[in-house]
Amino acid sequence: MELSPGLLERYDRPGPRYTSYPTAIEFSEAFDASAYRDRLTSAVTDSNAALSLYTHIPFCESRCSFCACHVVVTKRVSVADAYLERLESEARTVVSLIGEGRPLVQYHWGGGTPTYYPPATLARLHASLTQWFEIQPGAEIAAEVDPRVTTGEHLLTMRDLGFNRLSFGVQDLDPDVQQLIGRGQTVAETVGLYETARDLGYPSINLDLVYGLPGQTETTMATTLDTIIELRPDRLAIYSFAYVPWIRPHQRRIPESGLPDRDLKFRLLSLISQRLIAAGYLSIGMDHFALPEDELATAAASGTLTRNFMGYTTRGGTGVVALGSSGISDINGAYAQNHRRLADYYRSVDAGELPIERGYRLSDDDLVRRYVITELMCNGRVLYQEVLRRFGVDFAESFVQELDAMTAPGGPVEEGMVVVAGDAIEATDLGRMFIRNVASVFDAHTAQRADRPTFSKTI
Repeated sequence: MELSPGLLERYDRPGPRYTSYPTAIEFSEAFDASAYRDRLTSAVTDSNAALSLYTHIPFCESRCSFCACHVVVTKRVSVADAYLERLESEARTVVSLIGEGRPLVQYHWGGGTPTYYPPATLARLHASLTQWFEIQPGAEIAAEVDPRVTTGEHLLTMRDLGFNRLSFGVQDLDPDVQQLIGRGQTVAETVGLYETARDLGYPSINLDLVYGLPGQTETTMATTLDTIIELRPDRLAIYSFAYVPWIRPHQRRIPESGLPDRDLKFRLLSLISQRLIAAGYLSIGMDHFALPEDELATAAASGTLTRNFMGYTTRGGTGVVALGSSGISDINGAYAQNHRRLADYYRSVDAGELPIERGYRLSDDDLVRRYVITELMCNGRVLYQEVLRRFGVDFAESFVQELDAMTAPGGPVEEGMVVVAGDAIEATDLGRMFIRNVASVFDAHTAQRADRPTFSKTI
């Protein structure tokens, strides 16, 4: 892709990934357990409304130096067992407020490393949760797996429990890159576990890759892609390395001088995109690729793709209930995040309380902007008529300043990132690559955090 001079320099700047809008930076402790309780109890009015359930399992045997997730590093099984007891207790408290038997269309285990636990323990956790929730036919039942600790017995157990989607943490297959990020995951481990999952009949497998890691070159990335393309996973998530040592101090083990510079990082992203598209994958949303027959590709083609804290999904429009430390719920127009420190999470759960650390109640303006940003991040366009239909808001009248910013000299329109028509905003191929920048035009909270180093760079 040809870039105008200086475009990468101007646009590769810190910005949100918009996993949520407003972002978690805007969450406040003023939104507490009582506020979340009100949101849950109001959900009882429609006991047949489907939900998505996310369960956070934070444990890892070791910490990778690149990781920005909320994890707890321990090899003490007793610590992990105590956590499951709290998970079950928290679930009981939530169910007492929303009612038993709520239908689930999405059920996800994330981490950390869910397969940190032995298969029998995972079966117990699943049995405990599904006694209170009812997984619907055709539901997405997914788990993140680490090939370094996941066994064939894990995969067999989860398949028998009904899991139909796996996401493998790969990051990069080059041994030198793996060593530099503290990973130590061999090609044989990854390929062997992937083939076991295929033999067991898992219908959907995603692989996570990260570009911008230390030691990566176009040559090493091409070799990794050779193996990945031969495996032919259904989906690929291609994440930009979020280097945020001011938030994740352990990332200081990776010196910034050892990271690919901006131009190399862009070439890595371009190489990945070119190779995957040539292999028959379609570009989905911001950083995903999928085979044409995958349901994400189908949703993207029809303009119905959406997103929540579990990633891109076709199960939009449902409330998200999160269990476990650091989990973020999204229900009835509010976000509620659980305590991130285990000690705080345990103390709240043991007291019979909802373990909420902070949250955010969305205003009417936030709801409109969330929809606009989500549409850009997922489908690369915003239809004015759909905004009017959903919110009763005239887009052109309500977003005069944002449209002016779009069309200003040096703005996204002049740079060829978007086309602004009379009734829609449409991102170009270039705009989809810089979609975080495009979406940020509609972020009303940008000025409030201008002086705070918060986000990773957009490329």
